Amino acid sequence: MKKIFFFVIIITLISCEKDDYINIDQDQVYITKAPPKAMGLDKQILDDLENVSNGIGASYFILPDSNQYGSIPQDPLNPITAEKVALGKLLFHETATGGNPTTASNLFTYSCASCHHAAAGFSSGLRQGIGEAGVGFGASGEGRVFNSSISVVHADIQPIRSPTALNVAYQDIMLWNGQFGGSGTNLGTEANWTNIPENFVGFEGVEVQAIKGQGVHRLLVDDSFVTNFGYQQMFDNAFPNVPLTERYSTENAALAIAAYERTLLANQSPWQEWLQGNYSALSNNEKKGAKAFFGKGKCYQCHTGPALNDKNFYAFGMGDFDNSSDAFVLANVNFDNVKKGRGGFTKVPEDDYKFKTPTLYNLVDNGFYGHGGTFTSVREVIEYKINGVPQNNEVPIENLATQFGDIKLNKKEIDNLVLFIENSLRDPNLSRYVPQSVNSGNCFPNSDAQSSIDLGCS
Repeated sequence: MKKIFFFVIIITLISCEKDDYINIDQDQVYITKAPPKAMGLDKQILDDLENVSNGIGASYFILPDSNQYGSIPQDPLNPITAEKVALGKLLFHETATGGNPTTASNLFTYSCASCHHAAAGFSSGLRQGIGEAGVGFGASGEGRVFNSSISVVHADIQPIRSPTALNVAYQDIMLWNGQFGGSGTNLGTEANWTNIPENFVGFEGVEVQAIKGQGVHRLLVDDSFVTNFGYQQMFDNAFPNVPLTERYSTENAALAIAAYERTLLANQSPWQEWLQGNYSALSNNEKKGAKAFFGKGKCYQCHTGPALNDKNFYAFGMGDFDNSSDAFVLANVNFDNVKKGRGGFTKVPEDDYKFKTPTLYNLVDNGFYGHGGTFTSVREVIEYKINGVPQNNEVPIENLATQFGDIKLNKKEIDNLVLFIENSLRDPNLSRYVPQSVNSGNCFPNSDAQSSIDLGCS
């Protein structure tokens, strides 16, 4: 029998093409086609990737599959499990979590996904995200407006553009100023954690934001919620080692949401396909855009790694909400502190007006760019950085990023760079992260009357 088997292997080897892979496993022979050899522009990009990643190459930029939990960066205090992800996926979208509004009529009308939904690349689709006191949705969140029949002091309106929840696994700190997170990048900033006790526990930023968000955004998950809306078994599955008296809690709800958020990866974008050897995934002009991105455009200096974002903060002098007539600056927000970005948190002058590097994946889905949402196209941002004239004159010149005004691209190179960011970095299938329904049966991500019409729930 073994002689026959080895004869079959020899014949198989002879019949294979030169670049095929032969795998033998328990007397089974598998033939796997080798990826095509990179030529021309593809080879040039691969060489660029190797140069900007200290020799690692394309693999340095690859996002894992969303169910490859062992390959996804995670908080050691909150290991990712399938059960947590399943629970977090529902809680993130569940409008029944909106159980602590300041205005009774807003009960159960909003959720985490009100400001971070798939239709807008897990951002809000607005210049300012609106949770409680928002009305409507539109097609991709752009139709949500402030309910003017409610006092603005009771509204939950973001004081700065809502960052995406996409690829947050590759951030150890959260918010534009990075104040959430008790390890890694934030070590040494403990003196500024007065109002962030979760940092002292040692949670990373994704978990801290999820916990803090429960209170800030007027969400409520408790025993009554779990019982009334049918989540008990899911909590039991997700947190079997937590005592029953502590299991159905706001904190555990947040930890499940954080686990789910860490699986929100733009791993089906054309660029990710290209990185894995499908060189036809990008058009020729998109490839030229990638050349500009990892070359003359200097984008890679801040936008690197699998999520194309480092963990640093930069000042590009972008404008804020307070210099625009179409934005709300709430009286209860210390906006002078907010607009200083990292410096508003660290109180270090050198950090003033510096903001965290965002991921660039699905950037185009939101429609507003910059921490203040003062740009409405990717092209505007690129041209702004090339021109080097700050929108915000309060930013000290010495704090401005060295790349600001130091980028030289011609019109064609800009065109191609825009194409790469808008097309190659856009995952077209983020709906896979959205549940078919939530346990309450409510409309989501919002369930006010107008949203229910817009979303086809009524």
